[in-house]
Amino acid sequence: MSTTSVKNLPVSLFGAVMGLAGLSLAWRVASGVFGSTAMIADLAGILAILVFIALTLAYIAKCARYPSAVKAEFNHPVAGNFFGTISIGVLLLSTVLGSYSSLLQEWVWTAGVISTIVLGYVVIARLLAGNVDAHNAVPATLIPGVATLDITVAGANLPMAWAHEVNLFAAGVGTVLALVFFTMIFSRLVHKETLAPGMLPSMMILIAPFEVGFLAYVNLMQRVDVFAALLFYFGLFLFVILAVKIFRPSLRFSAGWWAISFPMAALSNAALKYAAAQNLPGLYYLAGAILLILSVAIVVLFVRTLHTLVNGKLLGA
Repeated sequence: MSTTSVKNLPVSLFGAVMGLAGLSLAWRVASGVFGSTAMIADLAGILAILVFIALTLAYIAKCARYPSAVKAEFNHPVAGNFFGTISIGVLLLSTVLGSYSSLLQEWVWTAGVISTIVLGYVVIARLLAGNVDAHNAVPATLIPGVATLDITVAGANLPMAWAHEVNLFAAGVGTVLALVFFTMIFSRLVHKETLAPGMLPSMMILIAPFEVGFLAYVNLMQRVDVFAALLFYFGLFLFVILAVKIFRPSLRFSAGWWAISFPMAALSNAALKYAAAQNLPGLYYLAGAILLILSVAIVVLFVRTLHTLVNGKLLGA
C-alpha cells in the first residue's frame, strides 16, 4: 500500500509551470500572428501562476518537514538539475505578468535572474569537482544552461539600464553551456546504453537549446536572420526524430512527462515568430500545427496529472 505524502513531491513537477507559461506565451504571439483571441493566453497564464503558487507552497512544506529528502533530491546527479525548472518558471511567469504590470514583470524577472545565476553556479561548480559518472550526462543536464538563456528570452526588452548587460552575460553563459552539455549528452546517448523508459520523455529537452537559443538571439538582435533560421530548423529536425521515439502508448505516464512541455512550447513560440518574419503560407501552417500539438499535449498532461494526484499515485511512495 502506497503512502501519500508531500515528501514524494518531485521538483520536476515545476515543469508544469514552464509548460503552461510557455503555452500562454505561444497563444499570445499567435493572437498577433493569426489574429486569434488572447483569451487562451490569459487562461493558460492564470493557470500557470496558480500552479506555481500551489507547487511552491507544497515544496516549502516539503522543505520544512523533510529537509533531508530535499537535500537528497538537490544533490542527486540527475534530479538536482530539475531545480532549474523553478527558476525558468519564474522567468517565464515574469513575461506572463508583463501583460498586466510592467513593474511586477521587472521584479519577478530580477528574482528569476538571481535564482538562475546562483543555481547555475552551484551546478557547474559541482560538475567541475570531477569524478562525474558519464552515465549521468542525460538531457536534464541541459536545464541549468537553458535556464540562463531564458533570462534573455524573458528580459531582452526590459527597460532597466542594467538589463542589457545582464542579458548579454546570460546569453554568453547559456550558449556555451548549452553547446558543451549538448555535445556531452549526445555522445553519451550514442555510445552508452539507452535511457530507462521513464527518462525517455526528457529527451525532448534536447531541442531546447536551439529553440530557446533562437528566441534569445532574436530578442537580442531584434531580427530573424540566417543564423536564427539555422537554430530553428535544427530544433525542428530534432523534434521530429524525438517525437517518434517518445510519443508511444507503451510509455507509462509520470510527472517526468512534463519535460516535453517547455521544449515544445519554445518550438511553438519560435515557429510563430519565424513564420511572421518570413511571411510564407507553409510556415504559417507549420506554426499553427505545432501550436495545436502543444495545446493538446498540455491539456493531456494536465488532466493526467490531476488524475494521478486524485488517485494518490502522484505523491505515493
